[in-house]
Amino acid sequence: MSRSEGLEYEAPHSRKITDAHLDRMAVIYVRQSTTQQVLNHQESTRLQYGLRDDARRMGWPDERVLVIDDDLGRSGADSEGREGFRRLVSEVGLDHVGIILGVEMSRLARSSKDWHQLLEICALFGTLIADLDGVYDPAQYNDRLLLGLKGTMSEAELHLIKQRMQRGKLSKARRGELVSGVPVGYLKKLSGEVVLDPDEQARHVVGLIFRKFEELGTLHGVLGYLVDHGVRLPFRERAGASKGELSWRRPNRQTLHNMLRNPIYAGAYAYGRRRVDPRRRKPGGRDTGRVALPRRQWTVLIKDRLPAYISWERYERNLARLQSNRSRAEEMGSARGGEGLLSGLVVCGKCGWRMSVWYSAKEGRYTYTCGKRRTSYGGRICQNVHGPLLDGYVSGQVLRALEPAALELSLEAAANIQKERDDLSELWRKRLERAAYEADRAERQYHLVEPENRLVAPSRAGLGREARGAAEASGGARPFRQQPAPDAFEGGGPGHPAALEGHSGSVGGAQYDGRRPQGDRPAGGRARGGGRRGGDRAGGGPD
Repeated sequence: MSRSEGLEYEAPHSRKITDAHLDRMAVIYVRQSTTQQVLNHQESTRLQYGLRDDARRMGWPDERVLVIDDDLGRSGADSEGREGFRRLVSEVGLDHVGIILGVEMSRLARSSKDWHQLLEICALFGTLIADLDGVYDPAQYNDRLLLGLKGTMSEAELHLIKQRMQRGKLSKARRGELVSGVPVGYLKKLSGEVVLDPDEQARHVVGLIFRKFEELGTLHGVLGYLVDHGVRLPFRERAGASKGELSWRRPNRQTLHNMLRNPIYAGAYAYGRRRVDPRRRKPGGRDTGRVALPRRQWTVLIKDRLPAYISWERYERNLARLQSNRSRAEEMGSARGGEGLLSGLVVCGKCGWRMSVWYSAKEGRYTYTCGKRRTSYGGRICQNVHGPLLDGYVSGQVLRALEPAALELSLEAAANIQKERDDLSELWRKRLERAAYEADRAERQYHLVEPENRLVAPSRAGLGREARGAAEASGGARPFRQQPAPDAFEGGGPGHPAALEGHSGSVGGAQYDGRRPQGDRPAGGRARGGGRRGGDRAGGGPD
């Protein structure tokens, strides 16, 4: 690149450049802040690579000109993840560098900490720094002062850029229009509008998760239910060739937890639910250090802004239930294994703390004990109560209170069992329809292949056979586990819909023989026709 194109240093033979500098390397540091800039703003990159010609005019031969471009697509806000900058500092510290060339100082660093660290080490080893304005010696006071001002201006410029962007984002968020990603069960249109997932099966699975949590009351219970019945979660691919397509993956605890805590399912738009705590960030982890904030500290919360799966009152009940399930002294906790029926429910009448269950080595011996004073203050046990005696008394009182409503409770239990059977039957019917559609689609693609392209036809035929095999397997799906039939409550006979378990029949127009399909195991095995299994990923949402 010639000097006429705008690259004019202080002078090709500056007094600051000595033989001691020419004996060492000239390093050209090349950096662009983002990958988008590297792809779409190539003139700046070309300008930085052109500094090799200026190094040659200053007296450095080509063999002693080193170009460090490892940080293309990396921000200069800090040195984390910038291997090129670390390499530059290392080369200067080894006394290998005579001069560092850059188009402007902001290319080297936009952090005062990193910038002054580089100045200190350059002054110590006599390394010069050059940009389009001139050549500087960090060991000289005037040059050091000017370089310090340039570094401060680079950091301030970055701050102003971030401030303008943040104000724009906040203004859009206050209108409820800033949506970076949507969780399971939602779809973001090209216009930016957020809608429920158009896939009926995906919406059914999301609704099933919230209904089961209200029924079972624990996250682990919902996860176990989904795994036992082979229910998978719908995810929309966010990148790659299949972007936007629906994929089904096995459920995991973190995804379910995120769904229950995300206010979008209650129709609310929320922004600023998390912030980054620098003390918790891990080196190399871009999204680490994020901590959840209490609701009163959220930046934006707009209720009834988005389509909802549940009401806001139900969402708050779910949060309260998750909070109470925590194993804390002040919380009731979730039901656990053991013979004690009142675990987490008994409160000491003397001090007001919850009493815990202490089991004896002898079978059937346990007590409800208040040991708060002993564990926290080294005192004596406040009191204890014989466990079986208290459980028997409370159980009798509960049954006596429920005796007038025994018939209503029996009918409600029967209705709940039938509702669960219907939900699972509907879910498997939709899976059967999807498998049949994929089989027909693969078959149509095979028939559209022209005779001269028969090399491709076998693969398409194979896809059709795989999909049709999955459809046949789903046709024999076992949609629910063994449960007591509600006939005992309602007096139904073998012809009642609830008597479907264990018998051959028809579900959603497909023959049903009570077996689970071999191609869709709850543990995430492969379908009969093959195909890769997707990994787990937690769902996200507007943040």
